[in-house]
Amino acid sequence: MDLRVLGAHWRGRARYTVLDTDHGDGARVRALQDAWRADPDKPARLHIVALGAGHGLLPGFHRIPQDDPRLTLTLLAVPLDTALAQLAAQPDAVLLQDAAGAGFTGPLARPLSRIVAADARLFADDLDEAQRAALQAQGFVFDESQGYAVFAGRKPRLPVPPIPERRALVVGAGLAGSAACASLCARGWDVTLVERHPATAMEASGNLAGIFMPLLSKDDNIPTRLTRAAYLYALRAWRQLGGIGASIEGQACGVLQLARDASHAEVSRAIAREGNIPPGFARWLERPDAELLLGLPAPDGGWLFPQGGWARPGSVCDAMLASCGERLTRRFGVGSITLERHGSAGGEHGEWLARDAHGKVVAQAPTVVLANGAGARHLAQSADLPLAALRGQVTHLAGGTVPALPVVLCREAYFTPAAGGVACAGATYDLDDDPALRASSQQENIERLRALVSDPGVAEAAPLAGRVGFRCVAPDRLPLVGRLPDFAAAGATERLRDVPRHPGLHALLGYASRGLIWAPLGAELLAAGLEGEPLPLETSLVDALDPARFVLRARRTGRASQTI
Repeated sequence: MDLRVLGAHWRGRARYTVLDTDHGDGARVRALQDAWRADPDKPARLHIVALGAGHGLLPGFHRIPQDDPRLTLTLLAVPLDTALAQLAAQPDAVLLQDAAGAGFTGPLARPLSRIVAADARLFADDLDEAQRAALQAQGFVFDESQGYAVFAGRKPRLPVPPIPERRALVVGAGLAGSAACASLCARGWDVTLVERHPATAMEASGNLAGIFMPLLSKDDNIPTRLTRAAYLYALRAWRQLGGIGASIEGQACGVLQLARDASHAEVSRAIAREGNIPPGFARWLERPDAELLLGLPAPDGGWLFPQGGWARPGSVCDAMLASCGERLTRRFGVGSITLERHGSAGGEHGEWLARDAHGKVVAQAPTVVLANGAGARHLAQSADLPLAALRGQVTHLAGGTVPALPVVLCREAYFTPAAGGVACAGATYDLDDDPALRASSQQENIERLRALVSDPGVAEAAPLAGRVGFRCVAPDRLPLVGRLPDFAAAGATERLRDVPRHPGLHALLGYASRGLIWAPLGAELLAAGLEGEPLPLETSLVDALDPARFVLRARRTGRASQTI
């Protein structure tokens, strides 16, 4: 591929997307980025999507943060046919340099033609006659003198979203809102952050310690895939912010998740025997090795997540907001707000106004991101979302009164190494709205702690100390990321893409107990969608997170009730 040809194609564009079917050692990606940096007429943003299967990556999509926020790199550890089916992007150029090695066959010409942008360039120099014929049948016209094909298909193309007016109002200064600010400001947005409290992380993000670790499952289900992608992205994003133990308070000390019982241990062994999990990501430890690491009983063994650990969520919020620089305006201590749409008859070109309890406008912007957790239930536009607030009490214990741990320990509950003289144990899942510490919740935490460390006498007569927070949880325990549905206007809608949405109104909600790792990827997904960039997740996962899924479920539930 001649980079000069590609450079001539991208000049004068606001954004440009390249799909490379073989990342290899990364040399071609680096060459593309270098050519972009050196070009005075380069597009404002360059997005590279490359297949990286077989290069030590866990299955799925991997968004790799870059030093220059105008560059985006997404590595796909999936086969080519899966990539073409699950990629939400419209490549302007496709590099198919090793068709056989990439797994390209004639039948893949059709899904490729469905995703490429109009006038896309296809660079491929080793196609056989059958592959060329299949591509030509889908609208690719080969120019032998230029060494590439041009997509000239006349099929209806999905419109590329216009570059938005880059002004946003983010509601909520916890993990979700802080991550949203960071992702948007990195893309040149001016963001106003509205928070009812006088400081960051005063609700569910205010605990002393949050645990970061992935999930494992035999069937690699949606929660497992989502959490894996979010965990790996969070680790990369935090390193760019300065790292755990530096700009972010915490320890990447590892997490040991004990097996619940012998049957759970056997399922875990079966997962380990498949040999698909790199030891740097997760390693199954039988009882002797687990006990050697822990210095405590571990009757059924457990999973060690070496890159896991704990972090103080508030310090993560502060680090993300600090990265925003002067593009961020803070409006804190405003109390409860209401939202109203103003201008253009509520259409796409209007603005949202945030008013305080006295009716004063505290902020306005064409784009709003609701990242206020359970508080979203009290706004008219999001009141129909099936969100619940689950009470969680964490117990704080003096470090000298509990076992000293080398790692975070968890099973049904968690227990952190002491930091600043305090170890954290918890947390409860209660269905009430009592904000006060209570002895019964403390006792529940201590009983679980005793089971974790196999010591019935630990934390005897511990004083009542800790914190209560309220997690925002959806019925399916998955977060809500994307445009907010208009329940009242939904009518007989049957498909996600047809669900009517509130113009310019978006959600980052329902992070439950995993906000620490879900927040960075959720914000990246939302910001990428707003900018028309390649999305950092498979479309099946994107759809699973779409807030509009609850519109369709409500309709299905209603039909089922009528049938009964």
